[in-house]
Amino acid sequence: MGEQLLLIRGARVLDPESKTDRILDILIQNGIIARIGEDLSAQDAQVIEAEGLTAAPGLVDMHVHLRDPGFTEKEDILSGCRAAAAGGVTSLLAMPNTNPVTDTPQVAQDILSRAKEADARVYVTAAITTGLKSERLTDLAALKQAGITAVSDDGRPVTDTRLMAQGMIHAAELGLKVVSHCEDLYLAEGGIMNEGEISRQLGVPGIPGAAEDCGTARDITLAESYGVPIHICHVSTAVSAAMIRDAKRRGVGVTAETAPHYFSLTDKALLGKNPDCRMNPPLRTEEDRLAIQKALQDGTLDAIATDHAPHTPAEKSNFLTAPNGSIGMETSLSVGITYLVNTGILTLGQLIHKMSTAPADILGIPGGRLREGQPADLVLFDETERWTVDPAQLHGKSRNVPFAGMELTGKVKYTVCRGKIVYPKA
Repeated sequence: MGEQLLLIRGARVLDPESKTDRILDILIQNGIIARIGEDLSAQDAQVIEAEGLTAAPGLVDMHVHLRDPGFTEKEDILSGCRAAAAGGVTSLLAMPNTNPVTDTPQVAQDILSRAKEADARVYVTAAITTGLKSERLTDLAALKQAGITAVSDDGRPVTDTRLMAQGMIHAAELGLKVVSHCEDLYLAEGGIMNEGEISRQLGVPGIPGAAEDCGTARDITLAESYGVPIHICHVSTAVSAAMIRDAKRRGVGVTAETAPHYFSLTDKALLGKNPDCRMNPPLRTEEDRLAIQKALQDGTLDAIATDHAPHTPAEKSNFLTAPNGSIGMETSLSVGITYLVNTGILTLGQLIHKMSTAPADILGIPGGRLREGQPADLVLFDETERWTVDPAQLHGKSRNVPFAGMELTGKVKYTVCRGKIVYPKA
């Protein structure tokens, strides 16, 4: 096979790590960024004329449900990575609540093997406890040997605090990141949306903010008491954000993410009983939404991840019985630009840092920077283009997007992964 060359000309190159923000060319050679500079040329190179576009490190989405194996009617590895590419995501962390559960080296290796030809790099989260049952720890050492990146019982948090402590300690010894869905399942039991004025108006059972807050408090306490790190997923409440801020001030090894829907939407989106606006944690109040924005602005929340959770239209047809979850990889960058950059809460460079550089660093994986010698994973987007979210035009298998019909700003035009254009497809 001959040399593979790709030349991106005249883009606004935005790299948070080096604080680069200027019009430059990027030459990619055999999957690696060979040169970044002015007036570059290369014979026989494929060329992208990128005038008016911003080139940034490919997004790193550290919270994705690919539903594969076992639930491939909702999504599979290849379809999920097509959606990722359409949203500028070049690396993603897949969650373990598959069927079978990702709790053995064999399941992890199967996912990694089948992901090699996908349109994004797939990293695997394994379960902390066998079968996500909170009864006994998985063989974390064997899972690490199989190539996993993180561990979590996401969606069914470990209820046995002793087991959670043991898992956090062992994971730290192995250099594995623990990513925690913080929730007190007893407080949350039976609820289908945020407990508050809107749930009472609709006459449906709610999930109190305290369910998330108690889980957050427990896992911060374990991290501080045992001196081990913890990453807290999809923060949605003002109280949890305040606890994380306070823990960071005390030097606790805690990092945290939120999702685009928590800084853009509130539980008022459920007044029309739209099942696609049901997720867990649920959409909260305006006070919470503003607190999440503030926590992103002051650095309390390190990263933005989507919690991309596909479901079939049939599953999502009934507001009361629909499973929780919404898809989000194709809208995440645009929601960030619309609700954070255009409102002055973050600069575009700060947004890219939270969606790319920071999650790559938290997970200890390549990516998150545009630098010579680095893997050629990047996104090219028009930060000013307005577009309306049409679920029928999305690229994954599912359509349960909470932003359907909304006008957003910022449109992905090209995604390059491993040096190849993966979006749009030739």
